[in-house]
Formats: sequence, structure tokens, C-alpha cells
Amino acid sequence: MMKRKSLLPVLALLVACVAVAGTSEPMSPERTLTGYADAVHCIAFSPDGKLLASGSYDKTIKLWDVATGAEVRTLAAHAAFVECIAFSPDGKLLASGSDDFTVKLWDVATGQEVRTLTGHTGFVYSVAFSPDGKLLASGSGGAPGCGPGKNTAKLWDVATGAVVHTIEPGGPVVSVAFSPDGKLLASGDGNNMVKLWDVATGQELRALTGHANVVHSIAFSPDGKLLASGSADRTLKLWDAATGQELRTLEGNTWNVLCVAFSPDGTLIASGGAWYEVKLWDVATGAELRTLAGHTDMVWSVAFSPDGTLIASGSDDCTVKLWDLSDLVSR
Repeated sequence: MMKRKSLLPVLALLVACVAVAGTSEPMSPERTLTGYADAVHCIAFSPDGKLLASGSYDKTIKLWDVATGAEVRTLAAHAAFVECIAFSPDGKLLASGSDDFTVKLWDVATGQEVRTLTGHTGFVYSVAFSPDGKLLASGSGGAPGCGPGKNTAKLWDVATGAVVHTIEPGGPVVSVAFSPDGKLLASGDGNNMVKLWDVATGQELRALTGHANVVHSIAFSPDGKLLASGSADRTLKLWDAATGQELRTLEGNTWNVLCVAFSPDGTLIASGGAWYEVKLWDVATGAELRTLAGHTDMVWSVAFSPDGTLIASGSDDCTVKLWDLSDLVSR
């Protein structure tokens, strides 16, 4: 099986093999976590900040001790690339999605597989728990070259594994995110769209248009007022979550924006992409604050620690990097 970027034309990335210098202050990583045999496409901090999970195209998930950088456990049960992971709000479960068309739930304490959720007919690109932990959302897309597949998002009952709603936005569902109050689900897709859905009914509420290419990543601000979206059109957009109005476009990314994340206090946004770096932005002004340089290939995932003092990034260079942001948090 080929990697996503060469298998799906709609997500294809033609990347020049050079590192592009950022315009803001660069910073070296605090720690580099190694041990993968292939690209790292997803990362997530546990709610208490003690563990970091990362998923790879070598079909494994690793749990790391954040304080020491030591590998705690490797989970190996998927039959294909691991595209996405998410911790439950209580930190007891880890969800993972794969190119094997399944979502798996894992017991974090033991590393045992709890349940496999089947029903998608395409690659599972994104997973997210609802704030109360009762629902899990997953986004999937057709897999050209590997047979037909529907472009769907599904809402699952975590306790039973039953499908609550199946949503069909149109294009491959590359990213999903719950609003902090759990009432909305946002999806980003291969048709260049961001859509908002009613979690209770599964009905589409609003479509946000403005991107000119695949929407790779979406994230709600901690207060739920803003929605950020990153796209292969090289832009990062901020939207009013209540009205769908575009508030600001953050430009300065030199290639595709593959991942976005808000800091826990909502004052910063991190973005990563095909330019091998992570950029930090001021939410209030849209100013680029810092460039985190150190990866040697595309950055597919970024995540802030719960206290906001660290940011983690996962890359096609087969590494996870941890960066110290304590000076920005205390500014």
C-alpha cells in the first residue's frame, strides 16, 4: 500500500526538498522522540499531560512519558497506516483510525484493545471524542486504487460501539472536531469545505466556503467562539463559529497547511505543514510569533500540552519533537 499523499490525488503534495526559513524567531526542539520505522502522522497529549500518544505509518501507536521522553508502550493491532488518534476526556481510552478502514479503542492503562469499530469503507483520517466522552466522531474518505469507499463521518456510542449518525459531507472527511459544548461537529473535507453539523440530529447547519483546496485540519478555540482551518491552499483561516463568518486569513505559510491546534488558553494557534516547520500565531492579531524549525520532512500533526508549556509535532521524518513554550505562556 502506498502512502496517502501518493494514493489520493486530491490530497497530493508536491514538495520541494528544501527547508524554507521562517520570518519569525526560530527555536530548536527540546527533545526528539525516535523509534518509528515510518512517518508519524498523528499525536495527542493525555488530558493530565503525562503521556503523549503518536501514531505512525509503520502501523503502530506509541505511548511516551512526557517528563522523561521514555517509550511506555507500543500498540500494534492495525493492519495498515495509523492516520489519527485521540484521548478520551478522562484519559482512560485512546481512539485510533487507520487505512484498514477501522477505528479502535484502547485501554490506556493496560494497552489492551477494547473494541474495533467497523463500518467505514475508506481510510479513517480523523477521530475526536465529545467533551463528555460519550460519543466518538470519525472522518473517512474513499481510497482510489484500493476499491470504492464512501466519504463519511460517523458518530459512535463509545459505551456500545453502535453508530449514532452517519454524515455524508461530499468529499473525503479529512478532519473532525467537536465544539467545547459538544453541540456541534465540524468537518473539513477534500471538497475544500468546512461544515458544521448538529450533533443531536446529524443535520448540516452551515457550510463555510473560502478555501481553494483540501481542508486538512480544523480546531475549535477553547471557548468555542472560533474555528480554525488549515488547507492545502497554504492558508490558515479563522471563522466565527456562531455565524460562519470568515474573520481572518493567516498567510505566510510557504506550502500546504496540514495541521492546526489552539493553545489551551486560546491565545495561540500552531500550524504545521509541507514546509517542514511549525509556526505559532497570535490569535488576537494574526501575527506570526515564532517558527519551530528542526524537522526534515512534512509536519502532519501538532498538539499543545494541557498546561500550554509544550507543543508536540509529528512528521514524515519518522520523529516526534517536543518544544518548550514556557516563555510564551508566561509573557
